[in-house]
Amino acid sequence: MDYLQYLRLDKMPHIWCDGCGHGIVLKSILRSIDKLEWDKNDIAMVSGIGCSSRTPGYVDFNTLHTTHGRALAFATGLKIASPRLHVIVVSGDGDATAIGGNHFIHAARRNIDITMIIYNNYIYGMTGGQVSPTTPSRKKASTAPYGNPDEPFDISRLAQAAGAAYVARSTVYHVGRTDKYIEQALLKPGFSVVEVLTPCPTSYGRRNKEGTAVDMMMAQKANSVGLERIKNMSDEELEGKIILGVFVDKDQKSYLTRYNEVVEQARNMK
Repeated sequence: MDYLQYLRLDKMPHIWCDGCGHGIVLKSILRSIDKLEWDKNDIAMVSGIGCSSRTPGYVDFNTLHTTHGRALAFATGLKIASPRLHVIVVSGDGDATAIGGNHFIHAARRNIDITMIIYNNYIYGMTGGQVSPTTPSRKKASTAPYGNPDEPFDISRLAQAAGAAYVARSTVYHVGRTDKYIEQALLKPGFSVVEVLTPCPTSYGRRNKEGTAVDMMMAQKANSVGLERIKNMSDEELEGKIILGVFVDKDQKSYLTRYNEVVEQARNMK
C-alpha cells in the first residue's frame, strides 16, 4: 500500500524519538484503514495531549488535537453530531486512564460508537517521564526515582469491566496481531478499544536500564503470552507476562441506537 496518500507530508519529520514504537502503531492504523477502503473524508481522528496524541497531526483525515484527557468527550460530541463519520481516538496510557479516566470508563459504559487506540508505553513520555497509571510496580520514573510503589492499571481489563463491546491487546512487536485487532475494532459497532504496548526507550527504558528499542521489543516477544494459553498457567508463571488477545467481542446496542430509540419514543408520546 501507499502510506503517503494518508500522510500530511508537510508535517514531517515527526517528533517521536528514535526507537519509539508509535510510528509502528500509526502504520498499523493506516494499513487497517486502507484494507477497509474507507474514504478519508469519512474518517475523524481525535486526540488529547501526549506523544501518541501527535498522531492526528500527521494524517490526512478530519482531525482534532484537543485538551489533555478530553479526547473522548470531544469525540462523543463529534459522533453524535455527525454519526456517518468513523471516529477514531488515539490516546496514551496517561491521557486515557489518568486525567481522562472517567471519560474512558463512561465511554465504555455508554458503548458509544468510537474506536479508541491506546498507545501504552508505561510513562508520561512527553511531559517529563512521570509515573503513569500503567507504570509497573517498582519501575522508575522522574516522579518515582526509587521505584513506583503503586500497582498499575490493566487497561484492557478496565475496558472490559466498564462495558466496552470490543477489547484487545497487542504490542508493536506483534504487528500482525495489531493490524488484525485494529481492523476488527474499526468494524465493531459500539465502543472498541485496542491497547498496544509500545516502547519508550527515552523516558522509560533509559531510567529502567532496559536497553535499546530493539532490546525492549525483544522483551515484548519473550514476555508475551496469548490469552488462550493463560488458563493452563499458574500465577507464578504469569508474573510479569504481557497477555495478548481479544478480551471482549460482543454484540450489544450502541449508544446512538439507544439514543435514537429514546428520541422516537418521546416523539410517539406527543
